Amino acid sequence: MEINGKHILVTGGASGLGAACVELLQAHGANVTIFDQKSEENIEHTRGTNQVYHQVDITNETEVTIALDAAIESNGALHGVINCAGIGSAKKVLSNKGPHDLETFQKVIEVNLIGTFNMLRLSAERMKSHDPTDTGERGVIINTASIAAYDGQIGQAAYSASKGGITSLTLPAARELANAGIRVVSIAPGVFDTPLFGALPEEARSHLEQLTPFPKRLGNPREFAELALHIFQNSMINGETIRLDGAIRMPAK
Repeated sequence: MEINGKHILVTGGASGLGAACVELLQAHGANVTIFDQKSEENIEHTRGTNQVYHQVDITNETEVTIALDAAIESNGALHGVINCAGIGSAKKVLSNKGPHDLETFQKVIEVNLIGTFNMLRLSAERMKSHDPTDTGERGVIINTASIAAYDGQIGQAAYSASKGGITSLTLPAARELANAGIRVVSIAPGVFDTPLFGALPEEARSHLEQLTPFPKRLGNPREFAELALHIFQNSMINGETIRLDGAIRMPAK
């Protein structure tokens, strides 16, 4: 799909991976909508003329429905979604303080997995209603998984479960939506230089860099955005979760 002039929505677009996607999409002529829980004043990138911003809780069906319809009214038919919104968690299933609290586990699953599914189902509904492109496509939905779906470390039970759910969701969703001309793909990033890792001490960051075979550094959010852009442009990529990790395989802890 050629994205110039197309309407692409990015969740979590105010910072990190999402912000990098917004910048690259705008540079290639897309009309971009951002959904984020941050206020508009706290976005990390320069506002573009072809950009619409909505402060939205992606787990809330009513908020997403209203914002989606408003975005389509402003930016036209929806052709793409990149789901970057998510949260992290670091708690053991059983620590010396007792078992993992259920509230935190539920919250991570709700935001990362249920929020992603909520965006997927409501976006696909709207994509299905507009005319396909010359290649027969109506839309592309890119979800953000994680290498934690495969290499979950001790303390990542909630996070790994949420990202594993996104990975498992990819193929059945792609198969179902194929008849509507909608592709579904997930990206599983490794350790990227985002706000999620920004609070780490330098020693921890250096350790993660050394764990990566090549290149020995944290990923740049733009590299995530470049892969997302290629997925839009390459119609044969469908129903797959792509690792973007410099060949890292995380140890148990």
